[in-house]
Amino acid sequence: MEAVLRNLSSTVELLAVAARSGEVQQWDEQTVSRAFHWARYCELVFSSYHNNRSISRVMEKHLQLTNKNLRAVFPGYREVCFSELSRCQHVLLVGLLNNPELPISIMKMLFDTTSPVNIKHGQYEDVTGLCSYIIQCKSACKVLTPLTDLSAAGADAEVQAVMLMERLGALLSQGSEACRAERFLDSVLQGCEGASEHFCLVIAAALLTGTNSAAQTASADFLLDWLQQKHILMQHMCSSLPSALLINLAKERLKFRHVYCDVLKKWASDMEYSLSDDEWVKTSSNPTVTFQKLTEHFVALFEACPSLRNDVEKELNDLKISDGDFDVRGLSVWGDLLSEINK
Repeated sequence: MEAVLRNLSSTVELLAVAARSGEVQQWDEQTVSRAFHWARYCELVFSSYHNNRSISRVMEKHLQLTNKNLRAVFPGYREVCFSELSRCQHVLLVGLLNNPELPISIMKMLFDTTSPVNIKHGQYEDVTGLCSYIIQCKSACKVLTPLTDLSAAGADAEVQAVMLMERLGALLSQGSEACRAERFLDSVLQGCEGASEHFCLVIAAALLTGTNSAAQTASADFLLDWLQQKHILMQHMCSSLPSALLINLAKERLKFRHVYCDVLKKWASDMEYSLSDDEWVKTSSNPTVTFQKLTEHFVALFEACPSLRNDVEKELNDLKISDGDFDVRGLSVWGDLLSEINK
């Protein structure tokens, strides 16, 4: 029994290090796997002894002593009670994801989608892709909830958005430098290469998550500030996301509304009139955006955000005047855009 108690104490200390120590910067995949091995050990101990009142009381008392020692080492330490040993792997995972010192390499390993996670009797034999597996399970649960609870972003994107915002919130709440949070988002973007459309859905879902606390609002604002610097990603969002999702974002997020409007004006400025097509066509990076689609974006935006209309129409009119203030179709994209919007 003494060996079991020592192992329990060591594992609870491990949980504290995983959640609150900078030592995780030195962790590699083997270290993480060993940590989950000991977390599984604690779950087996709980399963074996939770119905034995005398032994469980001894273990609870031993944990209280360990918790007392850890409180003296880690400010804000959250105690681990005997009943929590039943979900020790979950406690370990949450602690790691909320630790701003967790290396990006470990994050990528946990979210790996190329290798299916090996699950055996509820135990994680290999933690590679563990978070991706959890996302799949939570997504399935979300799909099976009442249909009124589903959003345009999709179940997978919503679950990933929650995890993204929790990690971002952890980085911002623990006094980390802003550049660390930016590096985290940059690494996520890099990891989504080839799946940028899905990443756009995740960002949209993240920005539409609840703003019930100052921390959630701060995370959303930080994400928007980062997004403003990623011009290509922002343009891809505006061209690939469903219109309903873009309008929801514009209504909920003032900053997104203005950035979205700037993207639309940028698209218009990149257009030239084609005599052969008798239409304005996109000449640069996004030829899939047609003049008709551009007009639809503006109309939907003005309908959803009427307060924006006067200022934007005045700006478009000023741009039309700078082009010569012609009312002849094909001479000024701004004039033709105003005509279509006000039909």
